[in-house]
Parts: sequence; structure tokens; C-alpha cells
Amino acid sequence: MIKRTKPIARAGLIAALYVVLSLVTFSVASGAIQFRLSEGLTLLALIFPEAPVALLVGCALINLITGCALYDVIFGSLITFVAGVLTFFAGKLLKKTAARIIAGGIFPVLLNAFLLPLIWYFCYGELEYAYYLQVLFLLASEGASVYVFGTIFYLAIKRLREKNIDFLL
Repeated sequence: MIKRTKPIARAGLIAALYVVLSLVTFSVASGAIQFRLSEGLTLLALIFPEAPVALLVGCALINLITGCALYDVIFGSLITFVAGVLTFFAGKLLKKTAARIIAGGIFPVLLNAFLLPLIWYFCYGELEYAYYLQVLFLLASEGASVYVFGTIFYLAIKRLREKNIDFLL
């Protein structure tokens, strides 16, 4: 029973953490230019197979809470889910920590940067900034979130697991 409960509880924690981190950085976590610190959690898919679903739920919840258009809630969350799944498989294929982080992080960075502006155009009409400018902003902000915050969080969880410190880890 515990083997089934632990991943579900962990997924709930990841989803909740996604929402909380987005709320803490609310003023910059949504909009045409956004810095969503919570996107760094996608690197948890390198460790936990339940992370992609948790990220989907967390992203959908914060998009609903912040009043995003329905298509933005659905497709924006699906982008995070797909990025999490691809990150998970990168973690399965690669064994070296640096390679896992670099390869796993590329999916959320690129998918969000190139696809979110298209979703925003469809949902909200005219782009506030030119498509390529938004892509550049998202590449920078998503890259910082994933490769700075995500790496710190990933390495901290990895070390705790190596020391057998087990609180849903």
C-alpha cells in the first residue's frame, strides 16, 4: 500500500509546490513576459516518474487561478506535461548528472519558448510583443528557471535521496 501511496502523495506535493511558487512570484509568473520559477520543477521528472502528471496539474491550477483563457489553461499545461515526459525519458537515457540536467532542461525551455507565444496569440489575439521577442524573453526566463532554480532543487533532492533521508523522496 505504501508503494502506491508515496508517489501519489509526492505528485500532490509537486503540484502544490508548482502552484505556491507561481503565486509567490505572481507579479512576473503570468503574462506576455513571464518568469515562472515553478517551471524549474520540471527537472524533478529526472527523478520521479509521477512528476510530469504533477506538473500538468500544478500548471493547470495556477493557470485557472490566474484567470487564463481556457485554451491557455489546457495547452499551456500540456506543454509543461510534454516537457516533463521528455525530461523523464532523458533521465532514463542519460546517467551523468550534468548531461541529465542539460538534456532534461532543454525540453521545458524550448517547448515553452516557441509554443506559448502561439497559444497566447490564439487565445488573446494580437501579440503584445513580436513573436520572436517573446521567444527570446521566454528562452531567457525559462532557461534561468530551469537551469538555475531547477538545478539547485534537483541536486538538493538527489543528495537527500543519496543520504537516505526519506520524506516522500
